Amino acid sequence: MVRTGSASVAAGPTLAVVAREAGVSVPTASKVVNGREDVAPDTRRRVTEALDRLGYVRRPRFDAVKSSGLVDLVVHSLDSSWSGAVLHGVEAAAHDAGLEVVVSAGLTRTRGSGPERGWLDKLVARGSSGVLFNLAELTESQYAWLDQHRVPYVLIDPVLEPPAGVVSVGAANWQGGVSATEHLLALGHERIAVIAGHQHKMCSSGRVAGYRSALASAGVRHRPEYVRHAGFDESLARRRMLELLDLPEPPTAVFVCSDRMALGVYEALSERELRVPDDMSVVGFDDLPEARWLTPQLTTVRQPLSEMAATALRLLVRMMDGDRPESTRTELSTRLVVRASTRAAGHRGNGTATGHREERADGEAAGKTVGRGDARAVASG
Repeated sequence: MVRTGSASVAAGPTLAVVAREAGVSVPTASKVVNGREDVAPDTRRRVTEALDRLGYVRRPRFDAVKSSGLVDLVVHSLDSSWSGAVLHGVEAAAHDAGLEVVVSAGLTRTRGSGPERGWLDKLVARGSSGVLFNLAELTESQYAWLDQHRVPYVLIDPVLEPPAGVVSVGAANWQGGVSATEHLLALGHERIAVIAGHQHKMCSSGRVAGYRSALASAGVRHRPEYVRHAGFDESLARRRMLELLDLPEPPTAVFVCSDRMALGVYEALSERELRVPDDMSVVGFDDLPEARWLTPQLTTVRQPLSEMAATALRLLVRMMDGDRPESTRTELSTRLVVRASTRAAGHRGNGTATGHREERADGEAAGKTVGRGDARAVASG
C-alpha cells in the first residue's frame, strides 16, 4: 500500500493480465505502457482501455529517475487569456525557484478531460520532479497512477472536488459571488439574474451559492427562473440572456460567472437594442483583458490567476522537498473592480456608470475595488 496525498493504492493487475484482456501480446502491451510509437492505433486504443478498465499501474520508479530541475504544467488549452495568466504565474515562480517548466496542452483524453495514460508514462521517462494540473478532471485511475509513482502534484482551480488529501489552489468563488451581487443590490437592483457555468463544477456552484447568500442576506426573494447555466460558453450565454429577456418580468441586472460569457450577454442585449448599463447592469467574473475590451468596460470580480498559479508552484516545490502543506486547499481572495457596466436601478444617463472609477494597472488606489483580505488557507477533509 502507498499513500502520497490522495488515496491508498494497492497493487493492481499484472501486464500479462492487461495483455490478455486486450487480446495482444505482453510485449505489445509493454510498448503502449512505455509510450512507444510502433503500435497500430486500434491496438493502442484496446490496450489503453484495458489499462484503465483494470486499473493497471506500473511499478513505482519515479523517484529513481526524477530530476530536481524540471516540472510539468498541464493546461486545458493555450488559446485563451486565462491560460496566459496561469503560464505567467508559473513561469515567474519557477524562475525564482531555479526550475524549468514543460507545458502540455490539449492532450488526448481517455475519459473526462484528464491527460491520457501515454502522457503520464512519458512523465516518468523525462524525469520531471512534479506536476501542476490546471482545470483538469483527473480520473480515479489517473489519481492512482500518480500516487503509485509517488509523483508530487498540485491542482490549480480544479473543476471537480478533488479526493481527500489532494493539494489544490483556487479562488474564493463564494465570496466573489457575494461581492458581485451585493454591488448590484447596493445600486437598488432586486431583479438580479445569474448566468453560471457548469451546474455541478466547483467554481460555478461556489459563485451561485454566493449570489444566493447575498440575496438572502438582503431579504430579496430568490427567483429560480433567474438562474441559468451556460457551461462557460459564450454563444450559450447569449441564448441564456435572450431567455431571461423573454421572461414576463425580466431582470434589470445580471451577474455573469465569467468574462467570456459576458461577451455573449452583451451580444444578446445588442440584438434586442438594449444598452449596458442603461437597460441592463452587467457584472462579470475573472477580470481577463476581455473585460476592458467591451464597450462599456465590464464591472467584474477579479480572481488572481497568476498568483494562484505561482502559489501552486511554490506548494509543489515544498512537496518535492518532502514537506506536506498543513492545508490541502488554499484559496486566494477575489475583489470587485467597478467599471462602466453597472448603474443604479431605474437610472438612465449618458453612459457613465454611477460612481465609476477605473482601477490603475499598478494596483494603486485610483479605482474602486472591493475585497476581503489576502490569500487564506482553508483546511479540507
